[in-house]
Amino acid sequence: MNFLKAEWRKLAIINYEFDPEVLLTYLPQGTELDFYKGKCYVSLVGFMFLNTKLLGFPIPFHRNFEEVNLRFYVKKYENGIWKRGVVFVKEIVPKPALSFVANSIYQENYHTMPMKNKICESGNELLIKYSWKDKNWHSIQITADNTAQPMETDSEFEFITEHYYGFTKKDHTTSEYEVCHPKWEFYQVKDHELEIDFGTVYGQDFECLNLQIPISVMLAEGSDIKVKTKKYIG
Repeated sequence: MNFLKAEWRKLAIINYEFDPEVLLTYLPQGTELDFYKGKCYVSLVGFMFLNTKLLGFPIPFHRNFEEVNLRFYVKKYENGIWKRGVVFVKEIVPKPALSFVANSIYQENYHTMPMKNKICESGNELLIKYSWKDKNWHSIQITADNTAQPMETDSEFEFITEHYYGFTKKDHTTSEYEVCHPKWEFYQVKDHELEIDFGTVYGQDFECLNLQIPISVMLAEGSDIKVKTKKYIG
């Protein structure tokens, strides 16, 4: 059953190599860390949630909004195959009702903050900016070529975007939900700016990212998506 339908568009993705030992505390039971070429990744992702429908119904004033999340990558072996998914450290949205539904039904770690976005096309250039505020404003900004390109097989971009499950840790229980979407195209990134205090927003475990240079920066076009109803796995 589809719990949610929407579009995820213009996904700004900032990737960092990270100490896997730190993430073990956040790892849901029944999953293990997923690596790309021996490296453990965490990603800061900002994007637009558009045309959102909950159980088939649009919710007034909650159809189009920004989200920014910090996530890492896991996998779970089931019936002879690996299910590849993500675990969210924290997800930020601009409306309290969004946080309430996500935290109540999916036990995710959603937080409500003031947010804004800027999406500009100028000739062959595309500028994307997502901002959010606690005590201060934080932001992700990417400048890219305004021509979408197809995903390359076995690429880093494929690894980052082709994780189709969400796993959530709640005490000694793990919940799982599937996210369905086609393969995404990407834009060639030309420049990026990042203004964020990771320690303030995400806690002491992630404060080290303030001193790290991203291992890669990506901009995905996105697509229509469907989020299936969750199930408990342990």
